Amino acid sequence: MDNPRGLFDLTDPALMNDRYAYYRRLREKEPIHHSPHGFWTLARYADVDAFLRAPQTSAATPQDPLFVALRGGRDAPAMRSMQRWMVVKDGAEHRRLRRLVARALTPNAVERLRPEIHRIVSGLIDDMGEGEIDLIGGLATPLPIAVVCGLLGIPVEDAQRCLEWTNAIANIVDPLITPQMRIAMNRAEPQFSAYVREQMELRRSHPGDDVLSLLMRKDADGDGLSDEDVIAQVLLLFNAGHETTVNVIGNALHALLTHPDQLRILREHPELIEPAFEELARFNATVQIIARQLSGDLVLDGTVIPAGSSVLGITGSAHRDPATFEDPDRLDVRRTGVRSLAFGSGPHACIAAMLGKAEVSIALTELLRRYETIEFATDDLQWHTRFSFVLGLRSLPLRVTYRR
Repeated sequence: MDNPRGLFDLTDPALMNDRYAYYRRLREKEPIHHSPHGFWTLARYADVDAFLRAPQTSAATPQDPLFVALRGGRDAPAMRSMQRWMVVKDGAEHRRLRRLVARALTPNAVERLRPEIHRIVSGLIDDMGEGEIDLIGGLATPLPIAVVCGLLGIPVEDAQRCLEWTNAIANIVDPLITPQMRIAMNRAEPQFSAYVREQMELRRSHPGDDVLSLLMRKDADGDGLSDEDVIAQVLLLFNAGHETTVNVIGNALHALLTHPDQLRILREHPELIEPAFEELARFNATVQIIARQLSGDLVLDGTVIPAGSSVLGITGSAHRDPATFEDPDRLDVRRTGVRSLAFGSGPHACIAAMLGKAEVSIALTELLRRYETIEFATDDLQWHTRFSFVLGLRSLPLRVTYRR
């Protein structure tokens, strides 16, 4: 029986129990769906991609009074920070912020980081050892934080504090936000801001070649970021460089362990690991939903979605769309021509995508090179229990042995 609250309901237990069957029903019955709750959902790849690329698609901070109130009001610390984030800006201001931040994440800069990423991954594998390990806690979580701290020139011993602060603040985008989240985010934001300001003062007296120093400098045209904008973009770098990477590593290895034939291919042909990134990211999408608003009417497949609408592009469904991917429920690491939406699409595609891809590819390569055997240590895997816009494991207990 269909849910009386509509074909797509974030609170429907069926969505958590079997999301891909849920998405299939939505694609087949009403792929462009207007929910009784007032928002629109898009379930097909072509529609989601076109929506993310459309000039009338806005990433601006929602102005809905309820959205603002649930997060503590417009003057709450987390809301003040969010309104400065590059990812919630449109048009010229978004392009300006993106240009200033992108100076630190050029292809050459990421390529220069590869030896350091290798070093970090190798050290984390040494620390995990063999026997029973937790991949999420032992490698997937500390890796991107160590890389971002290194980029920013932040002491590695402060990484855990920064992670706790930024994770709390990032909950501001959760559609099912709780009072506890609101309290935690508005407590964490002033603490994180004060810490970054201390780091900025150190750079003013002793500037370096780290990304924080670079963000504080004006560009060749004399344009630069205010202190508040620097702090907001540093927060974004922590989250853009962390949560997606953590979950792509965990989801990718989970997919390979449940498809041993595909794992065997990558063991025998490690040169395929980097090209297989898009397929691994597609199969169990970390980012399941991307939310935007429309500044103008958008026409998709003859359907007019009016200006002012809130729209959810369901990337988890788009990645399983048979109109785009042949036999989409099959993992195929040799699949070619895959363009996943793991890091978004269009003008707001994740600025740290290239860095994330490098981290995931190096982590998987080293795991398969260093470990002779990798298998689940339990059948009772713990996924994040509240359905949100991100899919990931709380932990991934494994039983592993080194190559001798």
